[in-house]
Amino acid sequence: MAMVQEGIQNWPNATMAVVGSSLGGFYATWVAAQTGCKAVLLNPAVDPARDLTKYIGEQTSWQNPEERFFFAPAFITELQALTLHNQPAPERCRVLVATGDEVLDWREMAARYASAQPVVIQGSDHALSDFDAHIDGIFAFLDLLPAPRAHSAMAKTRSL
Repeated sequence: MAMVQEGIQNWPNATMAVVGSSLGGFYATWVAAQTGCKAVLLNPAVDPARDLTKYIGEQTSWQNPEERFFFAPAFITELQALTLHNQPAPERCRVLVATGDEVLDWREMAARYASAQPVVIQGSDHALSDFDAHIDGIFAFLDLLPAPRAHSAMAKTRSL
């Protein structure tokens, strides 16, 4: 996180935003708390220090089972140090939680971020396979104009 802090030290906190999914949502929560920026959290990890303890030791990469790495106990200590116990400011945080998340408990996520009034998505999955259905709401929260969608342009062309 020191590298992240160094990388964003000159960013304009009032207009920047962070987006994170799963463990990235945990990290995005921490960055938002440190900077006051907006955060969009997608199925965010709530207690990764607890959840990842069982993976201490040699592991294989999910993307490439031939690739191996060592998950050290010190990583758990680092995650514990980053754990925040207060709720993020609701006006600065948008949280999407899928009830079909096969990795994390959606009820725990919804409870942890209750003050942010999480958007509870019925079904879906940990990867938010239906992410496209939620992008306009995310863009609106971040005060960004959504990019024109190809299907919308095609629909207008067909109606002409």
